[in-house]
Amino acid sequence: MTLDLLKKLSNAHGVSGSEGSIYAVIRKELKGCVDEIYEDTMGNLIAIKKGNKFKVMIAAHMDEIGLVVKYVDDKGFIRFAALGGWYAPTLYNQRVVLHGTKGPCYGVIGGKPPHMMDEEERKKGVKTDDMFIDVGACNRDDVENIGITVGTPVTIDREFAKIANDRVTGKAFDNRAGVAVLIKTLQQIDSPFTIYGVFTVQEEVGLKGARTSAYALDPDIAIATDVTVPGDHPGIEMKDAPVEMGKGPVITILDSSGRGLIAHKSVVNWLKEVAEKHRIPVQLEVGTGGTTDATAIHLTKGGIPSTTVSIASRYIHSPVEVLDMKDIDAAVELLVEALKVKPKI
Repeated sequence: MTLDLLKKLSNAHGVSGSEGSIYAVIRKELKGCVDEIYEDTMGNLIAIKKGNKFKVMIAAHMDEIGLVVKYVDDKGFIRFAALGGWYAPTLYNQRVVLHGTKGPCYGVIGGKPPHMMDEEERKKGVKTDDMFIDVGACNRDDVENIGITVGTPVTIDREFAKIANDRVTGKAFDNRAGVAVLIKTLQQIDSPFTIYGVFTVQEEVGLKGARTSAYALDPDIAIATDVTVPGDHPGIEMKDAPVEMGKGPVITILDSSGRGLIAHKSVVNWLKEVAEKHRIPVQLEVGTGGTTDATAIHLTKGGIPSTTVSIASRYIHSPVEVLDMKDIDAAVELLVEALKVKPKI
């Protein structure tokens, strides 16, 4: 089931530069489904289904936003740096997992208690630089003895859960949702083309894995699978993010107000035509916020026609992201059907 797959991926841990634990899940799911799978120099995991000379790259980044140990003080409190785009109040008082040399250990992110803040401090909120991780240590030696050193990656301790109406919540749906879409697509496709399923690294810190893998593979077209922000809940208006959960996958026209990706019209039209033919619900997006691996891919070498197929996900870059499982299933169906037909580039 797709739900069980997403649960495994969401509950797994892998910040930018430390995505290795995600590999095992992906390799197990794709065993016997692809012709070749390997890890490149950068750490991208590349799965190949061999076909004719027309090459399609589908990229999904494995990394989640997280933290990394920066400094341990004499009393054993750990200072950290953020990996990826955190909104500081989201981190305050979270429980975390530190992935040390002797295995994982738990800690909590602490800061000055609200009871001890003056009025001005309460207004400003706690900054990331004022937070620390408490693992119960009494001194620096305690921290070292449990295998925590400078550079140790840290992730949020949060478990996947079902909520109402085929909707689920968990951490790292950005972008384990896209990873799930790519895995299910590779399991189901019967395409005449050569398909590169690329599970990329370090997207959250600069689209790095997509850039290097696209250069090496030099595909004819590319699609990134990722998440996007819907405008269907309080605090945001549909005019600012006019897509909704449960209304189908989202095809990108452009993102980041055009500073990121301006999608190739032929690729967009190809996906739209397939969706219409097979009555697959899709949404179109002109985005003003973030971007995806497709931005790095489409600027590689002489240019690679690209777009993004996204899953509308609420509260991204938090430990409680929410999405609708029907959108993932529809995204898989869209890609499976599209990869039977050569786009007119």
